[in-house]
Amino acid sequence: MKNIKYILVIGGLLITFAASLTNCATSQAVTDATGASLWGENCMRCHDAPSPANYRDEHWDMVAMHMKVRSNGITDEEMAKIVSFLKSAN
Repeated sequence: MKNIKYILVIGGLLITFAASLTNCATSQAVTDATGASLWGENCMRCHDAPSPANYRDEHWDMVAMHMKVRSNGITDEEMAKIVSFLKSAN
């Protein structure tokens, strides 16, 4: 029983380590991406994204928070870039 716990702990640490390496690469990709490209890649993946002119600036913040929760994968940095793009384009 003790060996199983040890294996589970080591496995969890290895998975966490591997995920952190993936996040480093993703962070650089996010840093290099523009809000417009992130909007196209993320929002258009699931639906026809509305025109930036469809909402006022204060509404985009609320829409973004809703979609961030629903997407379960967009980072805060990505969302900030997307919202900045949408506000600048409306």
